[in-house]
Amino acid sequence: MHDTLRNWHAHSLGKAWPAGPRVLVLGAGMAGLVAAYELERRGYRVEVLEGGPRIGGRVHTHRFGPGPGAPAVELGAMRIPTHHRHTLEYVRLLGLEGELRPFTTLLSEENAYLRTANGFVRIRDAARPLCEDFRRELAVHRPGLHHTHEVTVFGAWLTAVVDAIAPPDLREALRDDLRRQLLDLVAGVDLLPHLRGAAGDRVDLHSLFAAHPGLRAGCSGRLGTFLDDILTETSPALLRLHGGMDRLPYGLAGRLTGPVRLGHRVVGLRVRQHGVLVRVRAGGRTTVRHADFVVCALPFPALRRIRVSGLDADKLAVLDSVQYCPATKVAFHCREPFWRAYGIEGGASYTGGSIRQTYYPAVDGIPGRGAALLASYTIGEEAARLGRMSPRRRHRLVLEELGAVHPELLRPGMVLGAVSTAWGDGSPWSAGCTTRWGKSPEECEVERARAARPVNRLFFAGEHCSTAPAWIEGAIESALEAVDGLVARGAGSRAGVSGHHDPAGAL
Repeated sequence: MHDTLRNWHAHSLGKAWPAGPRVLVLGAGMAGLVAAYELERRGYRVEVLEGGPRIGGRVHTHRFGPGPGAPAVELGAMRIPTHHRHTLEYVRLLGLEGELRPFTTLLSEENAYLRTANGFVRIRDAARPLCEDFRRELAVHRPGLHHTHEVTVFGAWLTAVVDAIAPPDLREALRDDLRRQLLDLVAGVDLLPHLRGAAGDRVDLHSLFAAHPGLRAGCSGRLGTFLDDILTETSPALLRLHGGMDRLPYGLAGRLTGPVRLGHRVVGLRVRQHGVLVRVRAGGRTTVRHADFVVCALPFPALRRIRVSGLDADKLAVLDSVQYCPATKVAFHCREPFWRAYGIEGGASYTGGSIRQTYYPAVDGIPGRGAALLASYTIGEEAARLGRMSPRRRHRLVLEELGAVHPELLRPGMVLGAVSTAWGDGSPWSAGCTTRWGKSPEECEVERARAARPVNRLFFAGEHCSTAPAWIEGAIESALEAVDGLVARGAGSRAGVSGHHDPAGAL
């Protein structure tokens, strides 16, 4: 992909820029690239500045080796819900619709593993130990309460999903909400149509909540908003891109006329009435760029590290108040997909401990080049704790813990390499993804609108400015909104701006 970008960049230098107003887009993630593409379609001269060494932002496909046949793993975004229409529109635009494949998610592979109080069991065998764990939990927290088998099955499986997905600071609070609120609501509905399995010991959460939307209305704010994540992340309607999710950002970059400049770190912004001054550090030299408009697609924690002037008090306040959840992924390059011997063809195991979730990516590379294993996917404080470790220590810890579930990993020569990414406070470009857990729909919309609101000719994009935080869909949605606002703001305005490079000091 790096060769692809170099070839594209050389090709783009020979193209003629349109004569419209000059726009600088800050950040070459999905939001920035979509904004650049859509602005160019509308006649604007666009230049993208990216502080890091690659494009894609939190879309980050890692390949263990050169060439398209190398085993690949997603260190960032890895799935597309089928109802995310903006994302699928760009997949079609880039001619990638034929590359979509089903994404097998958590709890959907019967032969994967699940952690219970008595150890690891296969998901196909997990119902009984999960129900026993849940009854013991109820005996402690709600003594004397007795529910039917159906309600117990519901509570047991939803608790397992909460344990697997929720960050540690929310986990116990969500479990308490489930025990004291949702369980009593569920006891009042007919669960039989939503039970699965020969023994009726599995529950289809998606059909249940679709048939009884009032259940969600009766939940606390934090459980109600987190149910969105639970239902999306465990949905059977998820897709992936064969060959890597980074085909999306690289495909978009290939459609641009203007340049995407890597290694150009923005260190200052000054918002003025008729444009924006952008101070840029690149190649050991600082210059000041002047643009008619700027679309800032940087995460707010990254923007907070930049010297900014010209923002009003409310904008400064929302920059500080939007919450981000760290995420850390650790992947191994394995000599062979040993998990297939256990009948595991995809999906994920919930392993608990420090590593939480383990995903088994599709083995669709060239035979003989090994297989990728997403050994650990964590969020919240567990992700931050792993992220603070050195990569070597992080990889060793994950290998030791996961070796208890998959001892094959500990065999000499099985693990050929390891890689990880910590999306958190230690990352210079991102502090993870936006979360609005615990907020009402009204509060979520107020925060979204404040985050997305432009300041004069400075516009904002990124999943943190959208109704779908933490997803590619949110990045695209926000970019489209920013483009519409910028075009409306600049209608009829063709004020000439030179885009010159000035010595540092104008900011």
